[in-house]
Amino acid sequence: MAQEVLRISPDKMVVDYDFRNDTDQDATTEVALRPSCFLRTNSFARTTARDDNSGMKRLCLLALAVLALGPGLPPFHAPLLHALDKQPAGVFRARRVALAGKLQGGVAILFAAEEPVLDFMPYRQDSDFYYLTGWNEPGAALMIVGDASQVATTHAYKEILFLPARNLRMEAYTGVKMDAATPGVEDASGVDHVEPMTELPAELSRMISANRSLFVNLWTQPDSASASALLSFTATTLGTGTAPQGHDVTTLTMPLRQIKDDGEIQLIKQASKASILAQRVMMQWWVKPGMTERAIAGAMTAVWMENGCERPSYAPIVGSGPNSTILHYSNNDRTMQDGDLLLVDAACEYSMYAADITRTVPVNGHFTARQREIYNIVLGAQQAAFDAFVAGKSSINDRDRKDSNSLDTVAYNYINTHGKDLHGQPLGKYWLHGLGHMMGIDVHDPGNYPVVLKPGMVFTIEPGVYIPEEKIGVRIECDFLVTADGKLIDLDASLPHTPDEIEAVMQAGKSAPK
Repeated sequence: MAQEVLRISPDKMVVDYDFRNDTDQDATTEVALRPSCFLRTNSFARTTARDDNSGMKRLCLLALAVLALGPGLPPFHAPLLHALDKQPAGVFRARRVALAGKLQGGVAILFAAEEPVLDFMPYRQDSDFYYLTGWNEPGAALMIVGDASQVATTHAYKEILFLPARNLRMEAYTGVKMDAATPGVEDASGVDHVEPMTELPAELSRMISANRSLFVNLWTQPDSASASALLSFTATTLGTGTAPQGHDVTTLTMPLRQIKDDGEIQLIKQASKASILAQRVMMQWWVKPGMTERAIAGAMTAVWMENGCERPSYAPIVGSGPNSTILHYSNNDRTMQDGDLLLVDAACEYSMYAADITRTVPVNGHFTARQREIYNIVLGAQQAAFDAFVAGKSSINDRDRKDSNSLDTVAYNYINTHGKDLHGQPLGKYWLHGLGHMMGIDVHDPGNYPVVLKPGMVFTIEPGVYIPEEKIGVRIECDFLVTADGKLIDLDASLPHTPDEIEAVMQAGKSAPK
């Protein structure tokens, strides 16, 4: 099998980009490394013939990212880039069966996300729909019928994927889609039965006609126009005066999604790896006085895409100087100044699974004494929360700090007892948000907060201090996994955490040959 391997030679500042496969022993290209390749990806040429320069474009971004990781690391194996790395079909079916077990003989109907109206809005599947199906086309519906073998009117477990009719005119703009008549669609979907969307209201009406108790045991997505229309039409076909009131199916999928399986964890780790690379590239090559915030966001986006990620997991927050104190700042339009702090909250999705990372760095490469003081307080709060963690007991995102087992309380107490503002007041009032959140298919995965943290959960710990008067905003955010044995693992451990580590990476970029 062909491999793409990057090897860095710290003494020569040269990277080997290895395209070799089992029979090709000489397809290795040596390329001098310099940060300008991010701006001019056509400035390199392979020494062997090739029809296009896509390999060189891939090389420039990946080589730069590898250099950012520093010497002494093992070879970086470029990921195989797919549209989506899906888990096996059996995994999705097991999730559907698990949901069916919560329905008590009821019926759940979930709708896929619709195609965006504007072509500059990329399509993203509904999170619950993807979690249950792995299906990534718009306009579909999923019906799951819970087993009712123990009730008077029995029915067995059933699952049906309903697909809309193909719109050939629209497909000329958006690409070919599948419908229920497409050969092999059952295998492609992994769902037991695939039927045309026109059969959905007929199927639901037949089921309720045979068992009227289902009328009050229907589960749908809240605020779904398609679900509301289906229930209203069902009431008409059954001759009832009012539409059935569907229960909120997300209350059943939420606890399922909170505990990640091994495949999900691997996808989150892939998102974290690409996000870490982008953060390192940001620190080492891009942050300097005179650079714009938007340029930082663009450079990081390039690294994510080059490493197989389909999109940012949220709008990048790149706030310098006074903007570092704005929690979800998104304009990214300021030019950075000497002496500023830069808060970069930016990460990506890999195959629908998110990472969420924040680092705060000095624009000129050196923290002032005051910036370092505040940074170390925030870092100490994160470490205090980490040290206090107990699986099955500790909770997260207790903003009012009413839970005695809350990690929020631990972090807040640390911040409030270390350091003062310019008026001699404690710093606790400058922390404005919860300590963290669940993470998975959504960067903010659902949870009834405060959530007790259990094995298999992935969440963030992200204390922050934001002092507008001093134009100092510091947030440090890492993604954590609770392992099966109750240990807490920092998925971003390879990314610089301390002020000294950050300064060292930034200085390495300035001293590297241009």
